Amino acid sequence: MKKYWIITLLIFLSVPTLSLRAQSNPMSFFEKNGTVALQTTSMNSLADTLAVLNHRYDDIVWSRIVYRVIDMRDKQNFQIYFPTIPNEKYRSLFRLILDAVVNDTLKAYDKIERDIQPLYQNELPKDSLKNIFVYITNDTINKTTTKDQLIVSDPITQKLNVSKFLYPAYIKEQLKFLTQEIYFFDKHTSRMYSKIIGIAPLYSLTESNISLGTSNDAWSYFQSSVLCWFLFDELRPYLAKQYIIPSGNDSQRLTYDEFFAQRLYSSYLLGDSNINNRMLLQYLVNPDKIRKEQQRIETELLNFEQDLWEY
Repeated sequence: MKKYWIITLLIFLSVPTLSLRAQSNPMSFFEKNGTVALQTTSMNSLADTLAVLNHRYDDIVWSRIVYRVIDMRDKQNFQIYFPTIPNEKYRSLFRLILDAVVNDTLKAYDKIERDIQPLYQNELPKDSLKNIFVYITNDTINKTTTKDQLIVSDPITQKLNVSKFLYPAYIKEQLKFLTQEIYFFDKHTSRMYSKIIGIAPLYSLTESNISLGTSNDAWSYFQSSVLCWFLFDELRPYLAKQYIIPSGNDSQRLTYDEFFAQRLYSSYLLGDSNINNRMLLQYLVNPDKIRKEQQRIETELLNFEQDLWEY
């Protein structure tokens, strides 16, 4: 009996000690010079230990892949579009991806030829990115086309960098992202999940699009706008290290990873996996019919989960 009392006493005495240790090094809102602290050290350690929920293959009884477009012109997406010029504190989503693939180890993947679907088995060499991210200007008077590379290599070190002079003009036209998402039902947890598999920047002023001119082929124009794909799970460590720019609350501490995990962005449906393997723009032209088809697919996704239960 005496032995148990000693153990209880030791546990009781250790509680205040642990509490004091936790309070001995609190995170300060301000730096020593009076500026606001961003606590990037804790973010770096968090990015190395991102939680990933693994689902057993046998537990997934239903799944459906959809493609969505994130439009930066939507007010709800302003936080991932701004700042257009990066600073010491904040970067836009596009600049974050660009820095990760140019200056770090983030991999870029090709798309299926004459399609938008990703080809994750085909990794793009870094040197090829110089020919993908290109700013093109079309002089209609002199009938000339000028191509400038957004990613340039240092003439001495051959290290790739983002052009500081070209970037402000390029980002004005980089207004959309395409995501590949999967909705699936896990019978083990008896709930629906959604997960972003990949994300691709869309850029309208590509060489193919400029050559299309005033063509009414919306699908060809959209397909040519898909530059390359990035696996979202490979991108997450970089998203977890970067805060998004605050909106109406300068004390907001929200990372890109949290922003996407909470689905705080807005998007619209481009298509889903179907028998014909076609996106909406491939067989619909009328905007009203496209919206009707989008609503039908969204309703099917919602009804599937609702129909699983009886009340």
